[in-house]
Amino acid sequence: MEVSSSTNSGASQIDVLKKAIDTQSEQALKILEDTNKQTQETVSQADVARKTGVGSNLNING
Repeated sequence: MEVSSSTNSGASQIDVLKKAIDTQSEQALKILEDTNKQTQETVSQADVARKTGVGSNLNING
């Protein structure tokens, strides 16, 4: 009986580890997606500033 309990416990631990790995993978993917979105927003803002001159140093000495 001890062997059976040990086997069941081992299988349960494996399931817990698999769940933890899946959770970590999902969290890492979300971080990468959020970082990508922020990068795109920053690039977009830089493009607008470059096209409009807003946010740039302007030399308006007469």
